[in-house]
Amino acid sequence: MNDRVSVRIGELSRRVGVSVEALRAWERRYGVLQPMRSSSGYRLYGADDQRRALRMKELIDGGYAAAEAAEALKRLGLDFAPPEADAAVRIAHERAGLMGALLAYDAEEAHDRLDALLGSVTVDVVLRDVVMPVLRDIGSGWERAEISIAQEHFASELIAGRLRGLGRGWDAGLGPRALLACPPGERHDIGLLCCAIALGRRGWRVTFLGADTPVGALEEAVERLKPGLVVLATVRSDPLVEIADDLARICAAVPVALGGEGPTPALALRAGARLLRDDPVTAARTLTTTHQGGQTPQRSEMK
Repeated sequence: MNDRVSVRIGELSRRVGVSVEALRAWERRYGVLQPMRSSSGYRLYGADDQRRALRMKELIDGGYAAAEAAEALKRLGLDFAPPEADAAVRIAHERAGLMGALLAYDAEEAHDRLDALLGSVTVDVVLRDVVMPVLRDIGSGWERAEISIAQEHFASELIAGRLRGLGRGWDAGLGPRALLACPPGERHDIGLLCCAIALGRRGWRVTFLGADTPVGALEEAVERLKPGLVVLATVRSDPLVEIADDLARICAAVPVALGGEGPTPALALRAGARLLRDDPVTAARTLTTTHQGGQTPQRSEMK
């Protein structure tokens, strides 16, 4: 129940940092806010409303869709979540559980955890806050000889399989065409897969060529599809250095963005490509925003 110290929606908007229109939508569509009425008929919002609105904003900022954030609040009784129920804590717990299942070769448990995550948070959150960090941690563990190559392969193959399932229908969008590939010699394409999924969910029509794509095949696809954007990703710089002249030729024909840990600023500048430096989901969001604004992205991120 709201306390007796209440404010009108304009003041609530100022305190929470959310527009009046958004607060009204949260109240009308999801019942997140539960105002009282003053004797004059004005809606008055109390401390509980403010806590719920702040929590709603945190969840949305963390990657939840509005409807999903509202549902999460409802499961918590429409009240401010206690620290142990905080979304970030839960995601960290799920991330650790998934990594443990993968290192134990427990496919059933790993799939169950991914199913639970995909049923409770957005795909963006799963990709950005679970899948990519788990794969980075496993890769780092392998480099330190703490994780075997068999464990790394098992984890990569299981997650890649799930990601390809999420990519079903990504060619059905109404937006611009995005062509994604790894250059010759680059076999790590999970980061690129994550970017492709995130682009597809933002309306792009995605053509995914995947790992170790010959330059001739890439140029053929560019010529035939005339994409609005080509995204190439590598974990090492060598594959791009070896096709530097070909890359420059492709960049002259279509906007190209380079992602992963391999591309360097000098290489991107030489080819005339755009350098990406964020996680794949953030990269997809930035690419979408800049394209909608009629710009070619100058900088984004995709590691």
